[in-house]
Amino acid sequence: MRFIVFTSAVFLSLSAMVLAAAAQELPHDAISVDVAVDAAIERPIESRAQKLDRLFFELKREGNARAGERIARRIQQEWSQSGSATVDLMMDWAQKAISAQNHAVALDFLDQIVTLQPEFAEGWNRRATLHYAMKNYAKSMADIDRTFRLEPRHYGAISGLARIMSDTGREAQALKAWQHVLDIYPALLSAQEQLASLAEKLAGQSI
Repeated sequence: MRFIVFTSAVFLSLSAMVLAAAAQELPHDAISVDVAVDAAIERPIESRAQKLDRLFFELKREGNARAGERIARRIQQEWSQSGSATVDLMMDWAQKAISAQNHAVALDFLDQIVTLQPEFAEGWNRRATLHYAMKNYAKSMADIDRTFRLEPRHYGAISGLARIMSDTGREAQALKAWQHVLDIYPALLSAQEQLASLAEKLAGQSI
């Protein structure tokens, strides 16, 4: 990563020199060229954590569902980057196995992923989702907990918890979980619908 940053800085510096030389022959463009180059050089390089913080800030402020989906996809892209080509490949294999309903194979891959890279939140979340599909609720909740510890803003994992609460008859806890999802991702339509449905159900029970 250091090498890439250094190379980019050198490239920008050389570009600035070339543009400055060209500007001597094209004085009417000199100001706009200088401004563009200065902006490129001075723009800070965003770390992954900073990018996620910015995206979550945008997600929380976004009220439009489609725009929210676009931001959420960018967040999910960041989450999916394990930093390991091996883990990324196994994640792909696991997803293909899940799509083929071959849960045993998918689980084997995901077990290896969380062992190889225990700090990779999405590995735990993917395994939690698989356990949920297999009705292994206790195991799913354990993996949700690990996901949440690594990424407290993981609205997907919290949504999974809400579904487990609903499936096991704990609607009040499910309601709180959906509220937490919407605190993070207010424009998520599925969470809005689930929250409204549960609120209506609980209101009817209290009458």
